[in-house]
Amino acid sequence: MPHVYMLRCADGSYYVGSTRDLDQRMAQHWSGKGAKYTSTRLPVELVWAEEYDSVADAYAMEKKIQGWSRAKREALIRGDWDGVHRNTGNRRQLRRKRGSG
Repeated sequence: MPHVYMLRCADGSYYVGSTRDLDQRMAQHWSGKGAKYTSTRLPVELVWAEEYDSVADAYAMEKKIQGWSRAKREALIRGDWDGVHRNTGNRRQLRRKRGSG
């Protein structure tokens, strides 16, 4: 089954990916053969993963999470759904609100 997953790298950064075989992909990351980004930031730790019904759904969620802020990613890792929703918003609207005071 397809998965979306998030890794915490040795430098504290996060890597988000998707795969058809999570166990195999993790073995690749841990051996330094997973992705160029993670191969230079070993060791990596799997901090979140979720299974999807289709590769297309997993890939779409991967791309969505890649656009999220660090705070929103960390809320997802914690399972803090209020935090995920709280960190959702249109940044342009936030800038307008700040500037319109």
